[in-house]
Parts: sequence; structure tokens; C-alpha cells
Amino acid sequence: MPRMKIVDYSFIGAVFVVLPISALTWFLLTHQPTEVSPTLTRPLAMQPDTLQAVTPLSPIAGLDPARVALGERLFNDPRLSGDETVSCASCHDLAAGGVDGRRFSTGIGGATGSINAPTVFNSAYNIAQFWDGRAATLEEQALGPLQDPIEMGATWPVVLERLERDAEILARFRRLYPDGLTAANVLNAIATFERSLIPLNSRFDRYLRGEREALTELEQEGYRRFRELGCVSCHQGMLLGGNMYQKFGIFGDYFANVPETHSDLGRYNVTGREEDRHVFKVPSLRNVAMTAPYFHNGSAATLEEAVQLMARLQLGRELSGADVHAVAAFLRTLNGEPPKAGKK
Repeated sequence: MPRMKIVDYSFIGAVFVVLPISALTWFLLTHQPTEVSPTLTRPLAMQPDTLQAVTPLSPIAGLDPARVALGERLFNDPRLSGDETVSCASCHDLAAGGVDGRRFSTGIGGATGSINAPTVFNSAYNIAQFWDGRAATLEEQALGPLQDPIEMGATWPVVLERLERDAEILARFRRLYPDGLTAANVLNAIATFERSLIPLNSRFDRYLRGEREALTELEQEGYRRFRELGCVSCHQGMLLGGNMYQKFGIFGDYFANVPETHSDLGRYNVTGREEDRHVFKVPSLRNVAMTAPYFHNGSAATLEEAVQLMARLQLGRELSGADVHAVAAFLRTLNGEPPKAGKK
């Protein structure tokens, strides 16, 4: 007899058991602003729909395979950069978790950025793109690096002229898009490919579907601690994150002893509202074991370091070594199977 599908909703009870006595609850009850920016996460009591059930990942339905394949070709094409040396894949290596493993990526001419490149995996499910959420869609996101002078440093007239000289690429655009090769269609093809990058069937997903033996006792204990400590207050839903904004440093000023850069301002750079200073999109924890270094500035080199710092700054807790070990073990079960590449 096939197994009954089981979705784990038990964390909801754990959260409401723990929250009344936690430092996080004390903060939320005693620090409610009279005016809250729409981009800043509101206290849980004010947004009952924010806390979402943790569910297995599912693929994006209805993608045109031919557009996915064309987008994959463009994603790996250095002709989209000003000096033809950098492609989207340069910063988003699909064989390495969708990142480049560097604190800051290198663009054309050896230029170095100032913010850690997030993974492209599962990006289709994010509430918005970039750490500060300034792009609403994957098409908008793809436009940014292509024109950024220290990333890909290209211009559309040059890129389109290069692609028009490629008879095979030109024919594919004419076949797949009514108006053929245009800047908007280049972006759509890339974004369509990115929407296919959903690593499925992680051991955690199998656990959620009822295969309790998919996780070891230590990993299950880590998941229990993840919920009871309150991590799930921000890292929940299908992505375990990616669906809200939050201040980096609720219970401590992370930036007090860190030279502040433009990239550290977060949503403030988008809205200009003081309450959005140091507010960032909560990152998804899917495949997090593959995406070091961590945070918007790549300042945490290891998963254990990131767990400890997040507990201190976001929950007001100092974790024991055993707790850090268990939570990190759980997080390593979130790696999914690499998406299958299409025909380029």
C-alpha cells in the first residue's frame, strides 16, 4: 500500500508554545511602532498569513521547454557581457549550488562587487529578487547585472547586434517569440530557464512526505530545535525563507563595529525610509549547505557560524555547541537534486 502523504504542520504548535516565553515575543510585544513600513516584517500578531506551513518543494508548471533551453544557452553565454568574458553562470555556478563561493563576485575587467551573490536556485519562488528586493520579477533581476558596469557591463545595442550575427540563435528567437529577438525576449528566455531551477527531492522533502527514516535522529532533533528556538518565525514556507523582509540585528546592532557600505543599507536603498535601514529579504535555506559564505556581505564563512550569529542577533539566544551542531545537521538535509540541464 502506498504511503499516505504527510505534511509536517507540527512546527506551528511548537512556535506558539515557545513564543510566549521567548525573547522574540518580548521584543514584538514591547516594540510595536506606530507606523510600520510596508516592506518591513510586521509583528506576527499583525500578519497571521505570514507564518506558512513548511512543505516540500514543487516544480514550476507550464514552462515552455524550448524557451527553457534557449534561456540556458543565454545564461551561459559571455556575449551578454561588455568584454565577452562574463556570463550569468560566472556568478551562479549551477554545479556549486547556484553561487560562485566567493564573498563578493568578480565582474568584467576583474571588478569586484560589494554584496554576496545569492543562489539562483528556487529564485522563482522568492517574494522579490536581490537582497533588498528591488526587482519584482526574474526578468527585472536579469536586467540589473547585464547593465551594471562592474558586473557584466553590457549595453543592449551591442548585445543584440552580437546575437543577431548568430543565425541559429536568431532562428530560435523567431520561432519562439512573435517579435523575434528583442531585449525583452532575451530577458524572458533567461528568466524562464531560471524558473526551471528547482532542486527537488531533498532528504528533508522526503521526510515531509512521510519517509521518517530519511533523516537521522540528530537531523530530526535539529529540525525540532529549529522550530522551538524560533528560527521558523522567519524561515518557513516552501523555501524556508524568501517570503518576507526582516531587520538584520533585532537583538543586537550588527553594524555597530562594521564599516557601513551602501550595500548594508538594505531596503532603505529602495524605499528611503529610515525604518527600512538594514532590512533585507530573508534568504531561503534551501541548499544552504552549498552556498557559503553567508549573509548579504558574506561575513560568515561556515554554516555553524551563521547559525550561532543568527540566534544571537535575531532571537536573542546564545546556543550551545550541541544545538548549533544539531541545527546545522538539519540544514544540510535541505540540499535537493541538481536540476537537469536542457539542450542548449
